[in-house]
Amino acid sequence: MTTIIRHSPTGEPPALPDFRNLGTILRILLAVNGAAAVAALAQSTTPEAFAATLVQYAGFVEPHLILQLAILYAVAPWLSRQPGRVGAAFVFAVTVLAGLAVHVALRQLLPGLQDTLLRHLLLALVATAVLIAYFRLRARALSPAIAEARLQALQARIRPHFLFNSINGVLSLVRSDPRRAEEALHDMADLFRVLMRDNRDLAPLADEVELSRQYLELEKLRLGSRLLVEWNVKSMPADALVPPLVLQPLLENAVYHGIEPSSAPGTVSVNIFLSKGEVHAVLRNPYRAAGGSHHSGNKMALANVRERLALHFDAEASLESKVLDHAYEVHIRMPYRTGKTADAAGGAARPAPERREPRLRPPPQNLRSGVVHG
Repeated sequence: MTTIIRHSPTGEPPALPDFRNLGTILRILLAVNGAAAVAALAQSTTPEAFAATLVQYAGFVEPHLILQLAILYAVAPWLSRQPGRVGAAFVFAVTVLAGLAVHVALRQLLPGLQDTLLRHLLLALVATAVLIAYFRLRARALSPAIAEARLQALQARIRPHFLFNSINGVLSLVRSDPRRAEEALHDMADLFRVLMRDNRDLAPLADEVELSRQYLELEKLRLGSRLLVEWNVKSMPADALVPPLVLQPLLENAVYHGIEPSSAPGTVSVNIFLSKGEVHAVLRNPYRAAGGSHHSGNKMALANVRERLALHFDAEASLESKVLDHAYEVHIRMPYRTGKTADAAGGAARPAPERREPRLRPPPQNLRSGVVHG
C-alpha cells in the first residue's frame, strides 16, 4: 500500500496516488463527473437541454472512466514502484487507450454516432493532467513538513499526569514488591520508547496490543481492583499494519473518564477482530452522564486517532463513538494490510523494533481482573 505521508526523493515528482484506495477513487469519480456536469451546464440554456447534454457526455465519460480506473486498479502495485514521471506517462497512455477502446465500442453499438473522438481524448487528457497535478499538490501538502510534524505532535499527547502517577506507583512498590516494580519500570520504558521514536510508519497490530497491555498494567498500579480489563483478541489479525499508538490514547481516555471518577470497580473491554477484509477494534468503558469528579471529555483522543487514521488510510478507515446503556463505545475500522501487501504495493512498513528479552509473567487467567480471550 502506498502511504500518503511519505516524501519523494529530491528532484523527483511525488509518486502517484494509491489507485486502490477508496478515497482516491472517490475523488477521481467526483472530480470527473463534476467537470462533466459543469461543461454540460455551460452549454445549456434550459434544464431540459442540460439533462440531455449531461446524458450525452455520460455516455462516453462513464465507460471511459470505469475502464481506466479498472486498469489502474489492476496495475496499482506495479505502478506505485515506478518513478513519478514514468507513472504519469503510463497514466496518460492508459487514458488514450481507454478512450480509443470506448470509442470503438460505442461506434459498434451506435453506428450513427457523431465522431467526436479527438475532442473526447483532449478533454480526457486535460482531466488526467489536472488530477495528477491535484494529487501531487496534495502529496506535497501532506509530506513531510506538515503531516509528519502533525503526526509526531499527535502521537506525543499522552497526558503528563500518567507519567507522574506511574512513577508514584512504582515508588510505592520498590520495597513491598521489588519484582513488580521492576516489571513496571520496564513497561514504562517500553511505552516511552515508542513515544520518542519515529512513528510515521505503520506498525504490527500485535505490537500495539502488547503496548496497550503494558499501559493498562501501569494504570493498575494505582487503581488496583477498580480497573478490570477484558481482552477478546482470539480473532485478531496479529500481522495487520496499523498506525502506531492507535489504541493507547483511547484506552487512556477510557481509564480517565470511565474508571477514575468512580470508587466502584469498572471494566474496560477490548475486542479486536477481522471481518470482510477489515480490522475492527471495539473499546468500551463505563459511562456516567454526570462525568463523576472529572470534566466531560473534549474528544481530543478521538480527534487524535481519527486524524491519524485519515492520514494513513484516507477514506478507507473510520472511527465512530456512541453512548450505550451505562457504557461508552469506540469502534475503529481499518483496511487489513500486512507487510506482504505493503511490499506488493510499493509501500514500506516499519521494520520490527528490537525486542528485549521477555519477562517472565504469570499466564493470563480468565478472571474479572484481567479477562483474556485468545
